[in-house]
Amino acid sequence: MNNKKAFIFDLDGVIVDTAKYHFLAWQKIAKSLNINFTHEDNELLKGVSRVRSLDIILGLGNVQASQEDKDKWLIQKNEDYLSYLVDMDESEVLPGVLKILKLLKDKNQGIALGSASKNARPILEKTGVLSYFDVIVDGNDVSNAKPDPEVFVKAAQLLHIDPKNSIVFEDSVAGIQAANIAEMVSVGIGEETILHEANYIFKDFTQITTSFIEELIG
Repeated sequence: MNNKKAFIFDLDGVIVDTAKYHFLAWQKIAKSLNINFTHEDNELLKGVSRVRSLDIILGLGNVQASQEDKDKWLIQKNEDYLSYLVDMDESEVLPGVLKILKLLKDKNQGIALGSASKNARPILEKTGVLSYFDVIVDGNDVSNAKPDPEVFVKAAQLLHIDPKNSIVFEDSVAGIQAANIAEMVSVGIGEETILHEANYIFKDFTQITTSFIEELIG
């Protein structure tokens, strides 16, 4: 059993694409403040905490706000976001992901989620993939945001697998950096120009072959 590895997945943009719901919720807040918030602007929020995201948006509109107002908007944003999640189902799982999860399960590998999302469990449940994960580490379990590797290191520990025998799937620069800092194998999902620090890069999971996964297992 010495070839059991830890395969750790980020959630947003890797397993499911909830980014569009974050965007809609932030856009609603921005609109109420007369701030024009575009898809390009939304790139600035990738892998960034909710509090910092709001500051970035306020900065785009040169809006000064009291802490009281900020707290109110943060709650509103989360409520709007959660209302979009209510209708999530299996169709929201990104193409190719299920095939890889099934393969890892069949090969008896350790499967973990390592995500900053505080809504990770309900999302995995709604999309029907919760049962694939042996371990879930989300925003409720960690205090340091990526690129701090805490979320991934904790996932490996809970699987009782050495970080050096761990593989991380990530779509953000901060996530790739976190994996690299922890000396894990980093697999970027997305654009090569953005994720060039990753050990391997794929446009999406449909490009990941069975043989590539078997090679990682060793």
